[in-house]
Amino acid sequence: MAGTDGESLDDLPPSAKLVFKVLEYNGPLTQKGIVEESMLSARTVRYALERLEGIGIVDEDVYFADARQNLYELTEPKAEADGGTEACCAE
Repeated sequence: MAGTDGESLDDLPPSAKLVFKVLEYNGPLTQKGIVEESMLSARTVRYALERLEGIGIVDEDVYFADARQNLYELTEPKAEADGGTEACCAE
C-alpha cells in the first residue's frame, strides 16, 4: 500500500487501534468475530485490517472451520517473542 513506509500503530486511525486491541485481548478471530467484538461496521473492520496488515502487525490465515472466511491474528514482535533480551543485555 502506498504511503505506509515507516508507519506504526500510533499513526493508524482509532478504528485500526481498536481492532488491534480486540485481537490482542481475544486472540485470533474472523472478520465477523472482530465486527461483533468491536461493534464497528464490516467495512471499517476491513479497512482497519488492511492497514494493520500493511504495517505487518496482523497475519491473515485460512479459517478451516469455514474456508470462505479468514482468520486474523497478531504477529509477535521479535523483541517480545524472545523476551526482549537483546536490548537489555548488550553490555
